Amino acid sequence: MPLTTLQWIILMTSLNGLVAFAGVLTFFLSKKNIHKILLFLVAFATGTLLGGALFHFLPEAIEELNLTLTIILTLIGILIFYILEKILHWHHCHKDGTCDRHPFTYLTLYGDGIHNFLDGLIIAGAFLLSTNLGLVTTLLIILHEFPQEIGDFGILIYGGFSKQRALFYNFLSQITSIIGGIVGFYFLSVMDYAIYILPLAAGGFLYIAIMDLIPEIAKEKNPAKLIANIIAIVLGLLILITAKLFVG
Repeated sequence: MPLTTLQWIILMTSLNGLVAFAGVLTFFLSKKNIHKILLFLVAFATGTLLGGALFHFLPEAIEELNLTLTIILTLIGILIFYILEKILHWHHCHKDGTCDRHPFTYLTLYGDGIHNFLDGLIIAGAFLLSTNLGLVTTLLIILHEFPQEIGDFGILIYGGFSKQRALFYNFLSQITSIIGGIVGFYFLSVMDYAIYILPLAAGGFLYIAIMDLIPEIAKEKNPAKLIANIIAIVLGLLILITAKLFVG
């Protein structure tokens, strides 16, 4: 019995959710080795966040909206994430300013959740056109998500999460793609408004990368490690640029 369109959407968005477990690869590394590469993963994630915002979200938003509105919504996104970070700091940090988990970990999860919801909408839209297009679109999204999820996992570990907790919360943020897929199927008109979410998410990604992650990377004093981290940022950017050039 062939699958219905909705079943295909749920199946493929669920498969996309499993990409969150890319971080399980680090379980084969010792705690000492993980700490050696953590900042490198954070730098890599910085590149993917910048690349996602600058080469994917913003160009698509400008194409559908206009430059002025896109800039305004991006600035609103930055402001929203700034306020969120302050609220998270008040709730999750001690009076002396120390935090068990850095607020940027939660911001990363929120931003990734929005991103994955949009991916779910895209997958739904593709399957509503044809099953083959839906399968190809899902594959391309998974290939695009895999390196970013590894970087996000590194951010969560660096920010104070245990491996198990990082995997769990990363998975929760990833399965918002299922919600996006279902919403896209039942409320196709919602997809027309999804474009307004893109610059807001881009503002969030830019805020996390520039205000939180880059200052952490800049704390590195070892010249060789600092150069390696810069290379990691460029690598993250290049992967997203390549995805834009060959996938669109």
